[in-house]
Amino acid sequence: MKGQRLLGLGYLTPYIVGLLVFTAVPFLASLYLSFTSYDLMNSPRWSGIANYVRLFTRDRTFIRSLNVTLLYVFLTVPLKLTFALFIAAILNYKLKFINVFRTAFYVPSILGGSIAIAVLWRYLFASEGLVNMALGAVGFGPVDWFGDPTNALFTITLLRCWQFGSAMVIFLAALQSIDRSLYEAAEIDGAGKVRTFFFITLPLLTPVIFFNLIMQMVQAFQEFNGPYIITQGGPLKSTYLLPLYIYEEAFKKFNMGYASAIAWVLFLIIMVLTLVAFWSSRKWVYYAGDKRS
Repeated sequence: MKGQRLLGLGYLTPYIVGLLVFTAVPFLASLYLSFTSYDLMNSPRWSGIANYVRLFTRDRTFIRSLNVTLLYVFLTVPLKLTFALFIAAILNYKLKFINVFRTAFYVPSILGGSIAIAVLWRYLFASEGLVNMALGAVGFGPVDWFGDPTNALFTITLLRCWQFGSAMVIFLAALQSIDRSLYEAAEIDGAGKVRTFFFITLPLLTPVIFFNLIMQMVQAFQEFNGPYIITQGGPLKSTYLLPLYIYEEAFKKFNMGYASAIAWVLFLIIMVLTLVAFWSSRKWVYYAGDKRS
């Protein structure tokens, strides 16, 4: 028994070491650095809460970036989940070659976060890109996708929504696990497709919706590749998300202490919104055997 425990511990050792070295230590170090002035060249100098005071009282760029980030998250997460659920409901039907279609719809989630796809997205929405060519073919003038602040954020939002594959697969698995007898009983009672979806399918999917909501929200707050490669945060910082601001402060201006403070504010925002989601889940998430009315 002791030998088995040692063997199990040996298997876990690489993960534990990786967790401590690459996650726990940097996590705590960034908390300390957020209270210092540190430029990577000199030793950190303790500055107390000066970085946080500057963030909320004198840094207009931070406030602008925070507003853009919140708008981006509140746009992308509902749109992505809605689209993922819609596609999953379609792919849940037993059709010929359905597995091929399921694979094809999942591929964007694998490739969507890559640099190559971000570059491709930039060319698709360029002034003479494929999207404007298609619009011109149906009589619409070219759209300045990256020059107009509203259009630029919309373009970045579309890229995020296009990466719906992972959420779709989870929704699809949940749809396939629903007992078919519930649908048969609803059909006998005369319920239509719409009533069946809202009174059977949707309530039974609420645990999965909640899981996808948390995961997609956290990932959206950490979005970096798309805005950095496609717009570099412009125009007029309309796509200047907080991860871009953290990157520029840390690795372009070498304000590592200030960047750590921004990162911790972002972490606290994610934590608060996650706690709010868990608190609200008692009102709308229903699990099997739940007796609430």
